[in-house]
Order: sequence, then C-alpha cells, then structure tokens
Amino acid sequence: MIDRLFSLGGKRALVTGASRGIGRALAEGLAAAGADMAVAARRLESLDGTVAAIRELGRKAMPIAMDVTQIASIRAGVAEAAVTLGGLDILINNAGIEQVAPSLDIEESLWNRIVDTNLKGAFFTAQSAARLMKKGGVILNICSLTSERGVPTAAPYGSSKSGLLGATRTLAAEWAQIGIRVNALAPGYFRTDLTEVFYQSEDWQASMLGKIPMGRFGELDDLIGASVFLCSDASRYVTGVCLPVDGGTLAAL
Repeated sequence: MIDRLFSLGGKRALVTGASRGIGRALAEGLAAAGADMAVAARRLESLDGTVAAIRELGRKAMPIAMDVTQIASIRAGVAEAAVTLGGLDILINNAGIEQVAPSLDIEESLWNRIVDTNLKGAFFTAQSAARLMKKGGVILNICSLTSERGVPTAAPYGSSKSGLLGATRTLAAEWAQIGIRVNALAPGYFRTDLTEVFYQSEDWQASMLGKIPMGRFGELDDLIGASVFLCSDASRYVTGVCLPVDGGTLAAL
C-alpha cells in the first residue's frame, strides 16, 4: 500500500531547467520512482548527462529544447513532451535564474530577464501543461525562501519567487476542479552552479550556517523525497502548499 502511494510507475513527467543542479536531481529522482521523463533546457546538448543518467535507471528520457522566456517555445516544448511520452501527468517548473544587485542600481533589462524566466515562464509552462493533462495531473513549482522572506539585493528574484508562490495558490484553487494539483517546494541553501558565487565566501558560509538549525547546507538528494511525495498519490489531498526543504531555516527566523 505505502509503496504504491509513493510510486510514479506509469507516470509521464516534464522537468524544466533539467540540465544541472536542482532540475537534474529532481528529474533523476522522479525517474528512480518510476516516471518516464522529458527534460528541458535551452540547449539540447546540455541535457546529455541528465538523459544518460535517467536511461541508466531504465526509464525513458527525452531531451526537449525549450526557452521559457518565449511563449511559442514553451508551447512547442510542452506539446513535444506530451506527444513523445504519450501524455503528460507531472510538470516540475524548475527553470530559473538569479542575479543580485543593489535595488537602486537595477535596470529594467535585469528585472525583465529574471521575472520573465522565473515567473512568467513558469506560469505559461503550467498553463500549457494543464491544457494537455486530460485526466488530471500534478504541477510542482520550485519557489524559494525568498517567496516568504525579503533578502537584500535580490529584489527581482524575490519578487519573481513571491509571485510564483501566489500563482501556485491561485492555480491550485482554480484547477482543483479539473483534477490538477499545484504545489511548490522552497529549497533552502543548496550549493549549485547558480549559487556557487556565494559559497566562494567563507564569511557568507559561516553566516548562513548560523541561520540553519540543522547546521548544514542542503544536499540535492534532500529534495528528492519531498518532490516524489508531492508528485505522487501519497499527497493526493494536498494542493496549494509550499513545502520548505531548508533544514529549519524559515522556522527559526
């Protein structure tokens, strides 16, 4: 009974931003739970490692070229994933970018680049997927601790992730009637290519570790169980929530 609840056998999933970091870890985690995968990134060749790892797990892995800042690319990529896999049951909206800057210095181009990727792109990817989820499905948005808390010098990023949390709740309330659950994960401090610049500072590391009750930074595998739970029937009565995976950081603030 328990194994069946957490199994993703027979499910077909799409993960955006799946070439590295959190996206790759989640794609491999869903595959290990039994899902066949479409994995998306702007450059197909960047997905080679993800595709190989999923196929080693014995699951289908289809690379998709998708630029989430372009609506036409989103719609074409989601449609290709559904056709290739024979349908679509799960979407993980992971594609995102971050660049810190003092708020007084932020230019419109930086604001648009971050918000178009992290918020606009996620919304229209969710919309495209929902239109193809004929028998219901699951959408998991990757939010952030900045969805709940303000972080200096991260105004565009924090705004985009706060907006994504709002979109998660709105879509959950609206799409429950058509059988689509919409939830979010809020990773805490994880070392990825996106965040590596911060980890170069030993002072920053010491400061951040002091805010984490569990006393360590997150490891990518720490996100897999939570994502499988929210994408599986184990959470079939859960929608509209954002689950922090942060070692207790938000609880302690």
